Amino acid sequence: MAKADLEKKPFDVAGMFDDVGENYDLTNTVLSFGLDKYWRRRTRERLGLKPGELVLDLAAGTAVSTEELAKSGAWVVACDFSQGMLAAGRRRAVPKVAGDAMALPFADETFDAVTISYGLRNVYDFRAGLREMARVTKPGGRLVVNEFSTPNLPGFRALYKNYLPLALPALAKVFSSNPEAYDYLAESIRAWPHQAELAREINRNGWEDAGWQDLSGGIVALHSAVKPG
Repeated sequence: MAKADLEKKPFDVAGMFDDVGENYDLTNTVLSFGLDKYWRRRTRERLGLKPGELVLDLAAGTAVSTEELAKSGAWVVACDFSQGMLAAGRRRAVPKVAGDAMALPFADETFDAVTISYGLRNVYDFRAGLREMARVTKPGGRLVVNEFSTPNLPGFRALYKNYLPLALPALAKVFSSNPEAYDYLAESIRAWPHQAELAREINRNGWEDAGWQDLSGGIVALHSAVKPG
């Protein structure tokens, strides 16, 4: 497989995730050393959801994140470009919609909040994706981007950067149905903008007051913003 970059073609990405859907949750739990559940809970808390609010969970995959968000009492819709991933989450009783992040199948100003976990870097034009998320969000609505990021301790950062291209694909060969996909995922994480740069991009593309909270030493960052009222 060719070295990954952030210009991955949309249908290639969708096909890749179709292939890994059935074992995706297990693989992520193993690769994150069980931290994935904690990161999902912190995303829900960061959004500050209220019962009855309408929420879009974009790049929801198997809807494991949607299920967590729904614990708030909000009405949460799972949306993903990969129909295979949505099918793998069929046992989760939440609304599911197939859709492209760059052309969302929802009307303007539909949602009180929108979130995307580990998916923004896989959008062909992530800036267009941010603008689409803003389009379907009500004025004053909230955004949380849960994404792999840049560890903030220099020694740990170097260790983590070396871990990704070596250990991640190796572990994926044991647990994933398509281990080659994790070569792409490792490279896409390494190439992704750091926290401050991503905050600037969010502010330039339909949102304001973007800031972030590092989790697990910056392995993951929660970027939050609001849509101008």
